[in-house]
Formats: sequence, structure tokens, C-alpha cells
Amino acid sequence: MEWGPTGASAIGSDVDVAVVVDVLSFTTTLTIAVERGIRVHPFRWKDERAAAYAVERDAVLAGPRGPGVSLSSAAMLEVTGVERIVLPSPNGSAISYGLAAAGAATVVGASLRNRTAVARWVPPGARVAVVAAGERWPDGSLRPAVEDLWGAGAVLAALVDLGHTGLSPEARVAEQAFRAVAGRLPTELRECASGRELVDAGFGPDVDVAATIDVSEVVPVLRGGVFS
Repeated sequence: MEWGPTGASAIGSDVDVAVVVDVLSFTTTLTIAVERGIRVHPFRWKDERAAAYAVERDAVLAGPRGPGVSLSSAAMLEVTGVERIVLPSPNGSAISYGLAAAGAATVVGASLRNRTAVARWVPPGARVAVVAAGERWPDGSLRPAVEDLWGAGAVLAALVDLGHTGLSPEARVAEQAFRAVAGRLPTELRECASGRELVDAGFGPDVDVAATIDVSEVVPVLRGGVFS
């Protein structure tokens, strides 16, 4: 288990599957979009380069969190008639984009909503790295985010329950952290720092959508720069 873009870049070539977890909200929104038949292009930057990237791919550029095609998980539940989007974010999307560029592992997106589906998808004996996205401090440095610790742990717990072994100490800590809060995740997610930020900004429904466990069988797999 690793953290953020730097941790993702440290994985190296000895991993078969890299599972990216960004609960609030990239991989939650990604899971919902793919579930709705939308192909999702991750992108590292949120400036004019993202707009050009979307035009090149005949895709809709996701806007800031809000109604319609955006990073908002709750809003994505209502999106129809869209086939392809570019979904930039500085955390989960940037990590996915970087891992795809490195090309060393198959990249999948996981959230609480699809954590067991992802675990079932992992081939027996595969070498797996789970990357918790985390958040950013104002100076751009990594802020470890407990919701992504829980999300990574949720995937790891599902892998353990399916018989996978050989967890690193870091992975074991994440697994146990998830098991400790699994029965009260909706409340804990609203009370953690990132959850409070979203609730205070009027995006409490995004937190509630992210807190639902095992409601999706979709496994977003990144191939050719696009999740489907």
C-alpha cells in the first residue's frame, strides 16, 4: 500500500495490478460513470490543457463539483446521454494518469461502492499495489486522508476475505482501519476532515453516495488512457 502520486511512482515494475482509491471523490464518481456506460479519461491538470484534451477525444470535460458532468458523485448519478468524459483531479485522476504513462501495471479504480467487485476481479496470485490518493495541503504537499485509508483498507479486507495473503504491514494497517469503522462508515465519513469540508460546502450528498459499500459490480479498468 502506498500514498499519493509519489507513492504510485515508487511502485516500480514488480506489480501486476495497481488499485487507485480516491473516495472523495474521483474513484467514487468514476465507478458511477462507468456503471452508467460512460468512458472516463483521467487527466492530471485542471486548466486549459484539460479542455484541449477533451476536444481531442470528443469528450465532455467535467466541470468543478456541482450539477451535471462534474466531480460530484451525486450529480453523476443523474447524468444521461454522455458517452465519454475527461475527469481531471489533482489526486486520484492524476495518479491514474501517471500510472498509465508508466505502463508497469494494470490500473483499476476502486471505491467503497465497488471494493468487493474489484477484489473478485484481481487474478489469483497477482502482485497488487493499492494506492490511497490522499488530499493536498495548500503548499501542494500530500495530506494523508483517512477516507482513503479506509477505502484502501476496504479493498484489502475484501482481498483477504477472498483468500489473498502476504499483506505488507502498511496494507495490514489499512485493512484493520477499515474493519474498525465498517459498521459506522456513513457517520465517520461525514465527520472526517474531508467529509466535513464537503458537507460545509453543500455537498453532503456526495459524502453519502461515497459511503455506500458494495453496491456496484463495476470494475473500471484503464486501457489506452480511458477507464471503461
